[in-house]
Amino acid sequence: MNLRHMEVFRAVMSTGSVGGAAELLHISQPAASKLLAQAERHSGLALFDRVKGRLLPTPEARQLYDVVENLWRGVERVRDVSRALAQPQAGSLRLAVSASLSAHLVPRAVALLYQRFPHVQCGVETLVPSIMTDTLLDQSMHLGVGMLPNEHPNLLFVRSYECGMACVMHRDHPLAARKRIRPADLAGQRVIGSPGNTRYGQALQNAYGPKAASLRLELQARSSMSACLFASAGAGVAVVDAAVVAGNIFKDVAVRPFATDQKLDVRIIRNRLRPMSAIDSAFCDAFDTVWKAEM
Repeated sequence: MNLRHMEVFRAVMSTGSVGGAAELLHISQPAASKLLAQAERHSGLALFDRVKGRLLPTPEARQLYDVVENLWRGVERVRDVSRALAQPQAGSLRLAVSASLSAHLVPRAVALLYQRFPHVQCGVETLVPSIMTDTLLDQSMHLGVGMLPNEHPNLLFVRSYECGMACVMHRDHPLAARKRIRPADLAGQRVIGSPGNTRYGQALQNAYGPKAASLRLELQARSSMSACLFASAGAGVAVVDAAVVAGNIFKDVAVRPFATDQKLDVRIIRNRLRPMSAIDSAFCDAFDTVWKAEM
């Protein structure tokens, strides 16, 4: 399989169809079908089962996809470097971002960055901490902006911040009348939390304190953004990091400070083997400005 075959295979896996892959790659559907057939022939593998007009990946395809995805980070890096060399006045920035920070704070920082570098090529991916660490280590991402990030000896913290916590509920919820929510106030309420086997879920348990045993922890959402959406729908009270509710982006909700000493670490991270570029530094300054203004 050459890179073109891998690109089509990756596109079909991502979109679930040959038509979707063709649209993604800006080629005709017959051309995409031909390339996919070549990929199967050259690899010697049956990559998809055709079932009632749908393409279902085979187990071999799923294993191959993981390897191709890792390779594609390197391909994207080659494209970024070649683009930066061809247009040095523009440069590039690739960011790996935690979900909470991708809701408002990082977009605001990128918008601020464009005021200084109007032609920078910027790519942003929302990643969980373990994958964020991998992308920084293989240098497919330039900077990570992480909530509770994984630590590694080859990663450096460029900027560090402490993030408080907030309660989010539908605006008609009885607790919306309070100016501040204490753990004791959540007694008898359905609390939207995060699985206890995650670092985020463990931080929430610490925030609840001794009251954790008396709470109705009936609804779990791994993402704080999802927790806010459930709260907006009236499914309960979400206890989340304050970063995800910056900018008041959720509709029909009331946001109140949560009375806890628990803080979450927010860090801008880089690979110690990759020096900071001027654009990297400018983004860090922009994020710092947004954080101080809104948090």
